Amino acid sequence: MNFESVQRRPATHMRADLAAWRLLAAFAFGLLFCLSGRAEETLRVLTWPGYADSDLVKAFEKEHGVRVEVTFVSSDDVLRQKVSANQGADFDVFAANTAELQHYLAKKLIVPLRLKNIPNTANQLPRFRDARSIPGITHLGEVYAVPYTYSEMGLIYDRKQFKEPPTSLAAMWDPKYKGRVLAFNASSHNFSLAALVLDGKPFQIEEKKFKGVVHHLIALRRNVLTFYNLPEESVELFRSHNAALMFANYGSQQLKLLRDAGADVGYVIPAQGALAWLDCWAMTRGVKNISLAENWINYMLDKKVSAELTRRQGLPNTIEANTNAKDTDKIIWLEPVEDDKRRAALWARIMSGDLPGRF
Repeated sequence: MNFESVQRRPATHMRADLAAWRLLAAFAFGLLFCLSGRAEETLRVLTWPGYADSDLVKAFEKEHGVRVEVTFVSSDDVLRQKVSANQGADFDVFAANTAELQHYLAKKLIVPLRLKNIPNTANQLPRFRDARSIPGITHLGEVYAVPYTYSEMGLIYDRKQFKEPPTSLAAMWDPKYKGRVLAFNASSHNFSLAALVLDGKPFQIEEKKFKGVVHHLIALRRNVLTFYNLPEESVELFRSHNAALMFANYGSQQLKLLRDAGADVGYVIPAQGALAWLDCWAMTRGVKNISLAENWINYMLDKKVSAELTRRQGLPNTIEANTNAKDTDKIIWLEPVEDDKRRAALWARIMSGDLPGRF
């Protein structure tokens, strides 16, 4: 075909060729988009504030060529809602305390871990390396969670407002400090605290004592400034409202945050003892990539990453010995409670303002 014949080619043919090229280009672009989407896999992490700082997350993303989507929770109640939704399909890996993990085990919302794929467990302290000695993380010979961090939940107090450190949880109910007490917004922990103050069993409240515990919590609601959710929120409330006392659900993490902010505060383990949590990493039954989730857990147990948790958050890790531990004989490790649904329902009524006579 000579040049002249090409020039005389009908315009309709040329428009058809152009349309074909456009179609081919669109197909190629779509194919590239799909391939790039497959290349960047997403790990969905559900955890607590301070457990997944952005720079540490970015380092993991770079190392594994993935994207990490982090969702933070503010209470065990919220954690349950999110993990339970869609039978665990919305997240891959999450952090929960050992008492809560027994709920997820019973509901079959978590799957066993392959410890051989999490080699950093070999660097953990002996007390955390022996999974079968830790209630709540094994079932039928298989390990479902790996310990990550822990803390007792003591009392933080303003040194200027206390001549002597408070010695009892009862100080939270003391009318002398009305409107200057901060408590944590969680159903299970607060029932356990009230039971302890009333000399009862924190995790298995007897039926005949339940009404008394409810009334005691109503009295607490009337005495506190408010109930906080997140550690940063508690620090802001403590400082801006000149609080005198706070139940430290996040323990040493809150103590460090307050001291870093310049607050003159002390920290005590009350005479009744302090509830304590041991948070672990686990995988949901809806995990999309088990190997990737195991890589995340292994990364969290890296010596440097664990050391950063302690340095930044003031929380002990499971790799290094806790040199700041004190009154360890007064620690009361969390256990499953007699009826968590009942506690949650009653707590919602207490928070809504129901009067004692309605219970």
